Amino acid sequence: MVDSLDLIEEELSDPTPGVAEDLAALDGDVVVLGVGGKVGPSVAIMAQRAIAAAGLDKKVYGVARFSDARARASLERYGVIPVPADLTDDEQLAALPDAANVVYMAGKKFGTVGDEHTTWMMNSYLPGRVAQRYRDSRIVAFSTLVTYPLADAGTGGSRETDPPGPLGEYAASCVGRERVFEHFSRVNGTPVLLFRLAYSIETRYGVLLEIAQAVKDGAAIPLEMGHTSVIWQQDVAAYALRSLRLASSPPRALNITGPEIVSVRWLAHRFAERFGVEPVFEGVESGTAYVLDGSELQAEFGFPTTTLQRMIEKVGDWVEASGPTIGKPTKFQIRDGGF
Repeated sequence: MVDSLDLIEEELSDPTPGVAEDLAALDGDVVVLGVGGKVGPSVAIMAQRAIAAAGLDKKVYGVARFSDARARASLERYGVIPVPADLTDDEQLAALPDAANVVYMAGKKFGTVGDEHTTWMMNSYLPGRVAQRYRDSRIVAFSTLVTYPLADAGTGGSRETDPPGPLGEYAASCVGRERVFEHFSRVNGTPVLLFRLAYSIETRYGVLLEIAQAVKDGAAIPLEMGHTSVIWQQDVAAYALRSLRLASSPPRALNITGPEIVSVRWLAHRFAERFGVEPVFEGVESGTAYVLDGSELQAEFGFPTTTLQRMIEKVGDWVEASGPTIGKPTKFQIRDGGF
């Protein structure tokens, strides 16, 4: 194996330049709601590491159900304060610690088909409860690129000013999340940043891993969704924390992605060169895909610290070494919204 799991966690939560300075400029503690997901631990631990390195007098709370004991232990090891709670329980939500800075990461995507009512409750109703509970805080609310319609990959991807165009109930519920946060931001004056992410990548999870594994296994790679947007998880965590200072009322939306719109075919060939095989494809590129224009992000923070080439190298190393995976496919090739 290339790296131990602990080393991966340490690398993904290493604060990038600017994180400590931006947290120092904000008053109050940090709470990460839904910290138990794939990206949540990186966000909370990075916040705590940046605060400790800068000698700041702030606490970081991580809120989740914590069905995975290892996740809780990991947070505690770095000094994050775990808070076991079910956000959908009003009494438990009310009892959460106050914090001036909120990173909201709770939501439901996979398994939407057949469980649409839970998806809407988690993605559209719960944000209103959280917005009321933390009405006096600033909030970075994680969102997704599928609030946009499929975009022409040749014209730079969806921009923050583009109107929503959700396909399927999951995407519609995510537009609902944004609208509910917008409503309470306008009513209560709560500063909010809508964090439209695509797609967070690390060695054990993500679009690159799925393409690399398919190439190595000789599996056919569908090409109808022929392009993608990707960004390394460490940069995602850093931007989530740094974006707290960009929160505003009415809310601002910000696309969180790398600078390239990447060809799936091109990625497959890069991994094929590394593995010494020929990639197998099925279908042809449609010309449209879920892809983002990240130029506003770059204007605020510069380019991500991890380049696409470095991502390819790290994921290639992991797949060659048969490293363990999280085991959750991204379903990035779904075009009808049926997650």
